[in-house]
Amino acid sequence: MDDLALAAPRRITVPIDNRWGGGEMAVLDFGDPARPVDLVFVHANGFNAGAYRSLLQPLSGALRIWAPDLRGHGRTRLPAAPEGRRSWKDHRDDLIALLAAIDGPPVALAGHSIGGTSGLLAAAERPERVSRLLLLDPVAWPRPMTAALNLPLVGRLSRRFPIVTGTLKRRALFDSREQALAAYRGRGAFKGWPDRVLADYLADGLVETDRGMELACRPAWEASNYAAQAHDPWRALARYPGAVRILKAETGSLCAVPPSRRRPSVAVETVAGGGHLFPMTHAEITRDALFDLAA
Repeated sequence: MDDLALAAPRRITVPIDNRWGGGEMAVLDFGDPARPVDLVFVHANGFNAGAYRSLLQPLSGALRIWAPDLRGHGRTRLPAAPEGRRSWKDHRDDLIALLAAIDGPPVALAGHSIGGTSGLLAAAERPERVSRLLLLDPVAWPRPMTAALNLPLVGRLSRRFPIVTGTLKRRALFDSREQALAAYRGRGAFKGWPDRVLADYLADGLVETDRGMELACRPAWEASNYAAQAHDPWRALARYPGAVRILKAETGSLCAVPPSRRRPSVAVETVAGGGHLFPMTHAEITRDALFDLAA
């Protein structure tokens, strides 16, 4: 069945109230609302759940999927102050609250980049709510670098990372969605993206304001996610008892987890020809992995 023939996802909100500030998390709800949630899917930094619509919607005939917008992204309305952030524990705790709001049995959880790492951190804290994990090029620096980034002084130096300073200079205001689409098409991180995927990203990635169309994820918040690295995915991976499948990019991967025979429940594979954003450019491979995870 053509994915466009399937019902569009419903928009719902989930109340979030934790030490990072309360409000509402926006969620796209794919599939039959009468069945329990099968899969939670968490997006990458700077994007939103809607950017993955064409990836997830073809699965909605067989699965019910919740895809949230993380704090500071898309339509989620939660405080997002970048000053003083040190880690992704805010995203972890938001996902823990989301998991607690889901009725029914434990769910499969998948995430891309920051979404995969934040999902792993949440699953390690609430393994009874997560049956298994699929991590799509999750951010996991080598162990020595992870340890260094958890030190206060080195953590402050992370604000000088080129990706942080470059993101702070990112254009945040456009006259129209069409102008943004033309500016992004085929360039930079968006190279190789199908037009409809780019349009889906912009649908919730831009907010209409008095000044024009502004990025929903402000560059300062996106940059703070790159700089805030004082969390430990290695410890979370060791603590989570369920099955974990990791798909790594062949080029530009941010995941240092190697294949290992010591823990058969953790499988690590490489997506041939895929860069860090392979869920957008290698949708069929990613979709098959999602279906295998949740079916």
